[in-house]
Amino acid sequence: MSDFDPKLPYNELPELPPPLELIETTEILKHCINARVALAELKQAAELIPNSAVLVNALPLLEARASSEIENIVTTTDKLFEFADIAEDKADAATKEALRYRTALFEGSKMVQRGMLTTDMAIHICSTIKGLELDIRADSGTTLKNRMSGEVIYTPPVGQRRLQGMLDNWADFMQTSTDIDPLVRMAVQHYQFEAIHPFADGNGRTGRIINILFLVQHGLLNSPILYLSRYIIQNKAAYYRLLKNVTHDRDWSAWILFILNGVEETCSWTTDKIKAIRELMEHTAEFTQANLPKTYTWELVEVLFKQPYCRIGNLVDAGIAKRQTASVYLKQLCDLGILREVKSGRENIFVHPKYIELLTGEENVWVYYAGVETAMEQSVDLE
Repeated sequence: MSDFDPKLPYNELPELPPPLELIETTEILKHCINARVALAELKQAAELIPNSAVLVNALPLLEARASSEIENIVTTTDKLFEFADIAEDKADAATKEALRYRTALFEGSKMVQRGMLTTDMAIHICSTIKGLELDIRADSGTTLKNRMSGEVIYTPPVGQRRLQGMLDNWADFMQTSTDIDPLVRMAVQHYQFEAIHPFADGNGRTGRIINILFLVQHGLLNSPILYLSRYIIQNKAAYYRLLKNVTHDRDWSAWILFILNGVEETCSWTTDKIKAIRELMEHTAEFTQANLPKTYTWELVEVLFKQPYCRIGNLVDAGIAKRQTASVYLKQLCDLGILREVKSGRENIFVHPKYIELLTGEENVWVYYAGVETAMEQSVDLE
């Protein structure tokens, strides 16, 4: 836009919705169909996992790590699993913040199943991520600069009342513009939320959580298992460039197509990941039953996938065995090569290396416990 000055607060940010001819082109609507098919396949794949907690415990942690990394909050998947449930207070600051992202994702998912996405919900999500009570910022927002040149790229709007009004319009668009395809609305609202930049910190992560919650709210996902931040990391330069182009040139089409392609690609990759998890679960069950028939139960195998950093208490809480017997079971699984015992502070943790490798690897492959490579390698397009 010719009157846009990146050094001045963007107080004239246009209200939603944008003109329909900019956001519902034939090409965009065609990509919506492809993305919907991919989402449906992801939902179906997730339903084939007998215990939904296996995916809900794992995939949101991958999303939390990646979304935090976009904001230069760097931790590892191993740390997240190690401290995910009972030892968060012992984790380093970056791991704690990424774990709070997962908590915000879970809480938000429950909230949208009871009602619509609102400004108050966005405030709650951001407060959860940051671990303190936040409100819409009253001061100037962080000026966004090019990291290499230091050039100012964008200055968000200022004025708490103005921001409140912009957020009210943003929430109203999500709730009432039902004539616009939900996937298009998701892409449009994400740009708008990032442009408003309503909080002093945590805007990017809050916005990415809202994307997933929007899909859950509209029944396109049953649970928050879409690992969309992986796509953004892989295309980070394009992500910021296309956001900028909406602001400068109202180029909505390229931005929406980018998000739709991201949904489609991420769904396909996640579907293949889920299929590989299911196959590894089945192989682990067969291998355990064949070698430890008196120890084996399906419930025991499920715990190993719900808690890849497993503690004796996890088996006790699941009702599988009392503490002493649970310890024997886990040590037997170590002897079998399924688990590896490691020291963590004053306790021992039983790590599931093969599952961790599958979760963190780009390629959705795994290796038989007997040491022979599986033929179940998924065909995944990672371009």
